[in-house]
Formats: sequence, C-alpha cells, structure tokens
Amino acid sequence: MATEIRVPTLGESVSEATVGTWFKKVGDTVKADEPLLELETDKVTVEVPSPAAGVLTEIVAANGETVGLGALLGQIAAGAAGAATAAPAAKPAEAAPAKAAEPAAPAPVAAAATSMPPAPAAAKIAADSNISTADIDGSGKRGQVLKGDVIAAVAKGISAPAAAPAAPAAPRPVSSADDASREERVKMTRLRQTIARRLKDAQNTAAMLTTYNEVDMKAVMDLRNRYKDVFEKKHGVKLGFMGFFTKAVTHALKELPAVNAEIDGTDIIYKQYCHVGVAVGTDKGLVVPVVRNADQMSIAEIEKDIGRFGKLARDGQLSMADMQGGTFTISNGGVYGSLMSSPILNAPQSGILGMHKIQDRPVVIGGQIVIRPMMYLALSYDHRMVDGKEAVTFLVRVKESLEDPERLVLDL
Repeated sequence: MATEIRVPTLGESVSEATVGTWFKKVGDTVKADEPLLELETDKVTVEVPSPAAGVLTEIVAANGETVGLGALLGQIAAGAAGAATAAPAAKPAEAAPAKAAEPAAPAPVAAAATSMPPAPAAAKIAADSNISTADIDGSGKRGQVLKGDVIAAVAKGISAPAAAPAAPAAPRPVSSADDASREERVKMTRLRQTIARRLKDAQNTAAMLTTYNEVDMKAVMDLRNRYKDVFEKKHGVKLGFMGFFTKAVTHALKELPAVNAEIDGTDIIYKQYCHVGVAVGTDKGLVVPVVRNADQMSIAEIEKDIGRFGKLARDGQLSMADMQGGTFTISNGGVYGSLMSSPILNAPQSGILGMHKIQDRPVVIGGQIVIRPMMYLALSYDHRMVDGKEAVTFLVRVKESLEDPERLVLDL
C-alpha cells in the first residue's frame, strides 16, 4: 500500500511553497521521519520528513515547482512493494537491452534545451565550486540541474564542454555576446523575493526617517571583559553586546511607547510588551527571529535566546513562529564592518535600531581629547506615528543606558 507525501501546514498566512531540493530519488529506501526534501516558503526553509518507511516510488513535484498546502509531493511504498515494483521494470531491460536504452538517449538534449533554472541548492554549490550549471546535464524534471548532479560533476572533476550561450530570456538587453557568456541567471528564492517585496513595501508605505547618534562603548566593554568568564561559566553562553543593546532598547520602549506601536488603518495599536526582533544574516538571506517578552528577561536569558536563534538560523531550522509578532527590530551591521547605515523598517513596526562597528576615535571628555571605542547608532522610524522629538529621545535613552550600564540593573 502506497503512502502519500504531502505538503504540511507551513504556518500562519503561508499558502504555498517552492520545492527546493529532494534528498532522495525514485527507488531509494527511506526510513520513517527521515528528511526527504526541502520546501522554501516566504520566510523559512522547511524539511519534509518521510511519513513512513519504505521505498520512494514516485516524485510528483520536482525541484523548483510551486506547490500549495496539502499538495501531493510523492509516494512511498512498503519495502517489499517497492522491490516488487522495481523488479518487473528490470525484466524488459534484460529481454531487449537495445530498446531500453533508446528512451535515455534524448536526455542530454532535453537538459541542454531546458528552460528550468537550476535548483537553488545546485546553483549555490556550482557557484562555490566555480563551475557553470550550463555545463551539467540535469536529471530533474524537464532537465533541471539538481544538487546531486552538481555534486557528481564536482566529484568527477570534469565538466561538459561549454555550450553556446542561449539567448537571454529576460527583457534586459545584454551589452555584448562576450558578457552574456559570463553571466548566470538564477531564480530568486522565495525568501529573497519576500525580503525584496517587504523592504520596498516599507519604503512605499511608511514615512521613513533616520536619526543618528553615537555611543561610547567603553563602560559596556569594561563590564563585559570583567565578567565574561564567570558569566559564561554560570550561564553556559557567551556575554556579547546584543544582550546589553536589547535590554537598553526595552527600557527606552517603555518610556516612548509610540516607537513600539504600529498603525492599523486609522488606528494606532500600542503594545504593552516588547518582542524584539534580532536580524540574522544567513547564506539564504536575512531572517529576523523574535526574542519574546525581552523586557521581562535578564541579559543572560536574552543572550541564551539570541544564541539559540543564531544556531537555528545557520542550520535553516527556524520556524514561522520564531519570526512572527515582533514589535521592534535591532540590526547589527557592525559584525560585517559597517561604520554607518540607514536601516529599513521591518513593517508594520515603527522603529528599527542599527548597530555598527566599534571604532577607536578621538572625543572630548571633560575638556580633554581622549581615545574611546565609539559606535554610531541609527534609528529609522515611521514619522507618521513617531515624532522627531520621540525618536531623538529614544536614541538618547539607549545611549545613556549603554554608557552607564548600571542604569539597566537599576531600571533607570
């Protein structure tokens, strides 16, 4: 008896997904709960486990295809049934080997002429290996190049002769044939499409403005250096800067609730809680997991949550629930060396704080020029709801908390 593999529930407001990568091929033996394929949604990549043990007898939705909730992805037969299905297929091959080989011959032609883009995983591996997917015969539906095809090509250490560059399918004109041969067109993942759409929507909808300040990080750095070893020993997590910034943000949000609110039609919704989103960069794009009720958490609890989310993000294991419900966002471009930027709002939120690189700079303190570790801060806000005075005050409160971290402990 066959067991169907169907698209699972993917989360609130998600109605479809794109088949990313099949980890198994038809005829492979699978175990119950073993990952079979990846589905790419607007926000996360979801692994679909095998609903039963047996043999994968059919793949209905190939890599790159869009599928809806509950759609049939493939089928699994019990081990014995799968073997029985495979056995009859082998007999005609023995009886007439020449005829069995005939249908396989056109496969390379189909692959060369395919309009299917390579699977996202295949495109990434090919780029990392400095080879072109155009030189690889795809085994997927309609000749699509799959992850396994690229891995096999890399393992062999050979590549097919370069094919003549196909005419570009996009309306964008190509400057010359030489440039066209050195370009590769890769379909945007659902996550990247969603990032692009949401960021542009935020710019089109909100009256976005950014205000800047700088913070002397010496007090936080001294405190961190003094206690980081005992902190890690007690709490099992490293003491970073995000815990301090998140706590400073929650203090400022309590004083200036408009920065923690959102507009819904002609209403303003004020939140009596602080769910702080922490932007995390991954190889597939930017994701923003949410530290819930951060205003009620200690710095150690915040650091543990951020560390857990970071690992889940790197492993592609974040769930939809992990990224929903944020009221404010923190983005740390400093880890990549950014000295200054203007972050874009994470709609429908009204504020986002941009952190940047810590850099030794000369500043005047008490009439003396001294060298201090300084960081530029940027607050982008929705001017429809947050006035300039509130935005500047918010940033000043964050600055004050970081330059005098005892205020965080004393709730000042």
